[in-house]
Amino acid sequence: MPSPIEFWFDFSSPYGYVASQLIGDVAARHGRAVNWHPVLLGPIFKAVGTAPLTMLPIKGAYSRHDFARMARYHKVPFRLPENFPVGTQVAARAFYLIADGDAGKARDFAGRIFRAYYAEGRDVADPAVVMELAAAAGADVAALAGALKGDAIKERLKAEVENAMKAGVFGSPHFIVDGEPFWGVDRIPLMEEWMRTGGW
Repeated sequence: MPSPIEFWFDFSSPYGYVASQLIGDVAARHGRAVNWHPVLLGPIFKAVGTAPLTMLPIKGAYSRHDFARMARYHKVPFRLPENFPVGTQVAARAFYLIADGDAGKARDFAGRIFRAYYAEGRDVADPAVVMELAAAAGADVAALAGALKGDAIKERLKAEVENAMKAGVFGSPHFIVDGEPFWGVDRIPLMEEWMRTGGW
């Protein structure tokens, strides 16, 4: 079996959202599984020496325009939330706790978080919203609520961010397939050709 596609993203990334709606079909076309890795871009941006696109001069207006254009191109429902970006620590921690028991439920949960934020305008930084979406994905919310209060999951997410940077991840979405990195939803066709041909 070919190796999985490693998919790194931040729930607060519009491009990560669009990629999340596409990656399942992409992987299926190439007989691959997908390993989902939510991370926090804040520490990564600090290490890189940058900031969210919308906060950068000149790039900010372009990025807002491009988020919506990219979503339209891929026929993905989208509206930029009024409160953007938001902290996604709770959602990312919840993802890993759910994934430890059931990767399928975790992927379902991730999709619900993304759609709630970018299609419905809900505040996914609110722990109550996160727990509601976790319940809808079939997670044990009582156990989840207890685990989210502990230090272990905070350290887990911190380690995941550090692992992402060690792997060369600096943005969202970021894919690694057969050791080859691809950054950005617009690199998906290039990644597909790489998988089809074995690289060049």
